[in-house]
Amino acid sequence: MVVIRLAPGGKKHSPVYRITVADQDCKLRGRFLERVGIYKPGKTSGFLKIEKDRYDFWVSKGAIPSERVQKLVKDNQKVAK
Repeated sequence: MVVIRLAPGGKKHSPVYRITVADQDCKLRGRFLERVGIYKPGKTSGFLKIEKDRYDFWVSKGAIPSERVQKLVKDNQKVAK
């Protein structure tokens, strides 16, 4: 099964997460099919950049986004409007 999930990265006390499309059996930091975005949380200003067309493409093909990714995308759509 193909999933869309957050892959951890960054430095200590400065996390950065890549939004990746990967096979469910692969490790979090392992092999992935495509990177569709990046998320950098922050108390004052969080940063989210997502390629919406690629995200929609993978969801249409049957990829299942994680709960956190769904929430980030939903919140990003509210801010964009």
